[in-house]
Amino acid sequence: MKAVIQRVTQASVTIDGQVHSSIGPGSLVLLGIHKDDTPEDITWIARKIANLRIFEDAEERMNQSLADIDGELLVISQFTLIASNKKGNRPSFNDAAPPAKGKADYEAVCQELERLTGKPVKTGVFAADMKVDLRNDGPVTILFDTRNKE
Repeated sequence: MKAVIQRVTQASVTIDGQVHSSIGPGSLVLLGIHKDDTPEDITWIARKIANLRIFEDAEERMNQSLADIDGELLVISQFTLIASNKKGNRPSFNDAAPPAKGKADYEAVCQELERLTGKPVKTGVFAADMKVDLRNDGPVTILFDTRNKE
């Protein structure tokens, strides 16, 4: 599982010309599900996202989490994060989870994030053609990969 977390002042996802979800200050998460991801990966990545201290404190140091700033989360499924670019110029998506597993794991991460943060998680629509708008704050962008937990 891979996640790209961006600290944002605002973000939204539009589907078929209509805004589906939007957030104010918080984190936009692009989430890619690998075919071999486990329940432990779901728990690990949700905990890392929920507790990530990328928001500034009174001394302007990145020392606060989403809970500390009462921030919001927008989580978007993005299977292309699992792409392999080892050969040629066309990415391979062979390691991406098949749709049923991808959707189930994506939803499980969102549910775990809601449990950990105590707040609703805004989402896109799994497998939809989505347009994502954001205002990256900083810019701050953090990557997590469950295959590199150490």
